[in-house]
Amino acid sequence: MMNTEVVAPAENFKRESNIKDGHLYEYANKNRIAFWEGCAQGLSWYKKWNSVLEWDSPFAKWYEGGRLNACYNCLDRHMLTPVRHKTALFWENEQGDSRAISYEELYYEVNRLANALKALGVKKGDCVAIYLPMIPEAVASMLACARIGAVHTVVFGGFSAEALRSRIVDANAKVLITADASVRKGKYLPLKETADKAVQDLTCIEKVLVVQRGLHPIVMQPKRDVFYHEALAKAEAFCEPTGMESEDVLFILYTSGTTGKPKGIIHSTAGYLVGAYVTTRLVFDVKPTDVFWCTADIGWITGHTYIVYGPFANGMTQVLYEGSPDQPGKDCFWKLIEKYKVTTFYTAPTAIRMFMKWGTEYLQGKDLSSLRLLGSVGEPLNPEAWQWYYHHIGGERCPIVDTWWQTETGSILMSTLPGIMSMKPGYVGKALPGIDIKLLDDYGHESRQGYVAVMSPWPSMLRGIQGDTRRFLQTYWNKWGGRYYFAGDAAGADDEGRVWIQGRVDDTINVAAHRLGTMEIESILLECDGVAESAVLGIPDEVTGQAIAAFVVLKEGFLADEAMKETLKQHVVEKIGAIARPKQIFFAEDIPKTRSGKIMRRLLRDLALGRSLGDMTTLEDTKFMKVLEKNLQKTK
Repeated sequence: MMNTEVVAPAENFKRESNIKDGHLYEYANKNRIAFWEGCAQGLSWYKKWNSVLEWDSPFAKWYEGGRLNACYNCLDRHMLTPVRHKTALFWENEQGDSRAISYEELYYEVNRLANALKALGVKKGDCVAIYLPMIPEAVASMLACARIGAVHTVVFGGFSAEALRSRIVDANAKVLITADASVRKGKYLPLKETADKAVQDLTCIEKVLVVQRGLHPIVMQPKRDVFYHEALAKAEAFCEPTGMESEDVLFILYTSGTTGKPKGIIHSTAGYLVGAYVTTRLVFDVKPTDVFWCTADIGWITGHTYIVYGPFANGMTQVLYEGSPDQPGKDCFWKLIEKYKVTTFYTAPTAIRMFMKWGTEYLQGKDLSSLRLLGSVGEPLNPEAWQWYYHHIGGERCPIVDTWWQTETGSILMSTLPGIMSMKPGYVGKALPGIDIKLLDDYGHESRQGYVAVMSPWPSMLRGIQGDTRRFLQTYWNKWGGRYYFAGDAAGADDEGRVWIQGRVDDTINVAAHRLGTMEIESILLECDGVAESAVLGIPDEVTGQAIAAFVVLKEGFLADEAMKETLKQHVVEKIGAIARPKQIFFAEDIPKTRSGKIMRRLLRDLALGRSLGDMTTLEDTKFMKVLEKNLQKTK
């Protein structure tokens, strides 16, 4: 890691921050269980827990015996406070359409939607799939599911019909909530058409609830499809929240892994909500006057934790934007910050690098003085981007909280606490209070450079993988004999314990903060006529962090030309979505493998980047690599 100067938070921020010293760290790290018990008392419970933690590694039960409801904690408990009349959401799309929704208005919509879902036959424990754009109805759908005890599984609105279908089947969803279309880059994306393809002949889906926005013509199936507005019009304005046991499932969210099948990560009600609630308060130094903007999509874990459950449990006002950062212009984000007086801006390094690429001209004349805190999420934030963000967006007065966490962890585990900790560009900081993280080598020994290991259970940790306990154990708990959680990231630490993330050690690719499995993409390429073999890897990209490169071996008689490249790229888009479109495809006569049959991705990455190949002693055929290197330029 390059040497970078430590940056202290501005004096004004330090004076006004909620936490002013390190006593919380000292207490939490010496009294971890008591700390998490105190955190849980910030929520509203129907019945208090009998025990804070029951731990039978790697299976955890937090707040066992307690009963609560996540929706109640996000909405109902605010109805007896001034938050009732506060703006919950400022929504806007790239066409300029906008809405301001109060907590009270959101409360009544969620209640009606909860009753509408019950009328469609949804009961406690049933699964509801949500395939919606970034609109208020997506937030309402998640909270309505939580209200009646239904499990929600949100699928990113950019995913294809096949990707949506596989997730619906795996989760055994009973109802699908979708919309006629979404708005993106000046175009209408027909979600209902995609959803119809996804659920065709599926026996598990009984009803499809459709948000009609008037953006795209759709065909409704009379016995299956129901309009959202019509269902709510018939529904009562109050639905009694269902008391949920602490370990009842709140949601399933799919994330790509190193096999072809995405993993359905299971999160519980109480532990997850405690993690979301507390980390939002600590990391973002929550103030009653904050206007919080997390730019993530609702379909990813960041959208779950830091658009829905964390901010609403804290009674915050938020901005929700449907559209691309460059629509209607490359200054649209800065205009939104100025318009809504955003105080906290939480975005991805991908976006920051894109802003850098566009230049500072789009910042000219924009008033960003409302900002007091900046955040980064999704992948490592390189020092150059950190400095640009700090100087040009934060005006050198806004601390940056560079956060490390995963779909599996549920909430932020490492970051700086902005009022008391200095920042170091490129470093995520340290483990949060109550979180026990160390860097370990292959043998479980602590090291200055090693693998990120979570040494003790934490409330928002995943409870398993949908339908696959064996995979849960092998993926996250196999490395050190089941003792510690293996995060899959390599990292290093400086002399003061600040951590910098080197990247994934498994075969996943992080494209614009979206993790995609190499094997999943390889399997899809192999479906194409003419493809004999494929190897997919991540290569550096100045905007998206990583981009997808694929080496493809064609069968005899198929032409390795630009038309074939485009065919392969489009096939991946149709099967997964545009986010998985390969940036580069290289044709080869063979794929380099070790003698044991393992693909040598390091050598392929070196080839793709034009670097020296280095040691090839483990290769089955070294002569082949020299031929491939010589001919590679011909296939670009």
